[in-house]
Amino acid sequence: MRIYNMKIGVFISGTLLWCTSYSILFAQGISASATPHQLIAGDMDIVERDHSISANGRNLNYKSTAGFMNMTNEDGVPKAKFYFTAYTLNNVASARNRPITFVFNGGPGSASVWLHMGGLGPRMIMMTEEGEATKPPYEVINNPDTWLDKTDLVFIDPIETGYSRPAEGEDKKQFLGYVEDIASVGDFIRAYVSEYQRWNSPKFLSGESYGTTRAAGLSGYLQDRYGMYLNGIIMISAVTNFATILFEKGHDLPYIMYLPTYAAIAEYHKVLPNEVTDLEAFIAEVSDYARGEYATLLMKGDRLTAEDKDKLADKLHEYTGLSKQYLAHTHYRVNISRFVKELLRDRKQTVGRLDGRILGVDYDHAGEGYDFDPSYSKAIYGPYAMAINDYIRGELGFETNNAYEVLTGRVRPWNYNNVQNSHLNNSETLRGAIHKNPYLKVLFINGYYDLATPFFATEYTVDHMFLDPSLRDNIEMAYYRSGHMVYIHRPSLEKMTTDVRSFFDRVLE
Repeated sequence: MRIYNMKIGVFISGTLLWCTSYSILFAQGISASATPHQLIAGDMDIVERDHSISANGRNLNYKSTAGFMNMTNEDGVPKAKFYFTAYTLNNVASARNRPITFVFNGGPGSASVWLHMGGLGPRMIMMTEEGEATKPPYEVINNPDTWLDKTDLVFIDPIETGYSRPAEGEDKKQFLGYVEDIASVGDFIRAYVSEYQRWNSPKFLSGESYGTTRAAGLSGYLQDRYGMYLNGIIMISAVTNFATILFEKGHDLPYIMYLPTYAAIAEYHKVLPNEVTDLEAFIAEVSDYARGEYATLLMKGDRLTAEDKDKLADKLHEYTGLSKQYLAHTHYRVNISRFVKELLRDRKQTVGRLDGRILGVDYDHAGEGYDFDPSYSKAIYGPYAMAINDYIRGELGFETNNAYEVLTGRVRPWNYNNVQNSHLNNSETLRGAIHKNPYLKVLFINGYYDLATPFFATEYTVDHMFLDPSLRDNIEMAYYRSGHMVYIHRPSLEKMTTDVRSFFDRVLE
């Protein structure tokens, strides 16, 4: 074990806003005074250890690097302590040919624990085959599906998540917002690539949930601010257009986007009036209805005829199992908080938001919404919190007195000043990055039972990016019979790993 405390001689000239960065930031409604100052690398307090694991038929000897990169401004004033965990394969002839992938989760307010200990890292938390918790205390096991056989991995905890914190005396608000977060995480990536001499390695990002929002933003920030062109992005349970998922009166789009997911979950729990023999064909049918007749009828509002209402009630009952009376009472618009309570009300059970396969039981069966999300509180929170705390201190050998913030409210309020009076939609940033770098490929990973970021909303968003026809094949879609954390379902993890390994091969061929 080696403990480092070292100075990094890195100097970047210029300021955050320059040249094409101006056009991107101003297009999002950001004023020059609102943009964060550039961060550069200062001291690093890290622990390195050697490990070995078998994955994909190979014995992988690798090094873990766990600890803080302490970021300063250009005047050397401490600004933030970024915690990261990196895994790099040993005995590599040249890092020039070895890909590196920067990984983060979302929230905002989530550490990278889920992807780290759930499916990508060399060690993982043991769950049941279906993705529920085992009896505590839990067990950390080798992960044969780690991505380490294809790429080095750097798991990043944004400021106020995990162990990452602002420097003493620094206002945390400078890191807590769409623009601020992309700048600080992007500056960390630039500093890491420089310190570890990975500028000439193939570079990838992988984000989950709001982490995909961050990844889309970083595709523009890294490219336009630093000239760091990416090879690929893996978007797990994506959202880059928040208009597709935010339920508001008078805003019909989310009701359309969620219908295929409602149908998939209803089919999973066998509450539909008709038997479904082919899930994918059924989902395609519901998706066609959602983008067609359902969207058209919702547009009518109070102009719906009695015949229209009968059509809506019949189809929505067929696709969701909800009663026709209940559907009528909702104006044929069911939001998430109602769906998770109503679907199995007769059974006195609720369904999960992160994963509609997982069930819970409330105190009050007559309530409007559930008491807690069973797919978070019951299934994953305890095991993953144990895993990361025990693993970092034990196997990785890094210790700090801070609490590891798994999913925290410390980041609230999150600053969306760049899109005041509008929904954030940074799919345009991703489109611009692909148009400027036509070699950038993106893989979207979607869970059928995900109520947080529904797959149909991702399809809609991609369909409305209006990529040039010559670049549409740069985007790929993959689907799984799982939820938001696709990888907690063992068969889905195995399929996802196969899909991701193939993606790396295609991008790097």
